Amino acid sequence: MKNTKTLFKKVKLLILDVDGVLTRGEIIYDSQGRDLKIFNVKDGFGVFLLSKLGIKTILLSAKNSPVLKRRAKDMRVVEVIGGILPKESVLGRIKRKYKVKEEEICFIGDDWIDLGVIEKVGVSVAVPDAPLAVKRAAKYITKKNGGEGAVREVVDLILKAQNLEKKIYKIVKNLS
Repeated sequence: MKNTKTLFKKVKLLILDVDGVLTRGEIIYDSQGRDLKIFNVKDGFGVFLLSKLGIKTILLSAKNSPVLKRRAKDMRVVEVIGGILPKESVLGRIKRKYKVKEEEICFIGDDWIDLGVIEKVGVSVAVPDAPLAVKRAAKYITKKNGGEGAVREVVDLILKAQNLEKKIYKIVKNLS
């Protein structure tokens, strides 16, 4: 495994799986059959900070869920791609649209359906409860679980590797 500073230094685009990464992988259905998701506020604020620093984030999910668009708006995510399998089928379009190379993309996944993306991006990340094959293919395994700060852990690594931590206070100060 590469040194984390070296690994995360070139990241220009963060792509996130949703269920099991931004959430703990649980789905709650209400009495009308709508699904509810619980998101970690610190993960969301980390993604928001990245957006303020010019690093874009995309949500990439096998499921289409209306709640994703609402959460994405709060976090300043640039695009939500839902209902896509295989997930890696959209990588070419993403690279062209956002003018990034594979080595500049960081992806966080948690399950078998994420393996294709994990194998094709420069900075591949898995959460601790991912299947062994997914963790073996990833270049970094988070200490935190999905929905419990895994995304924020990676955001903080990106900020540190790119020496962007000093700019955060200025951003936060200007939020009010």
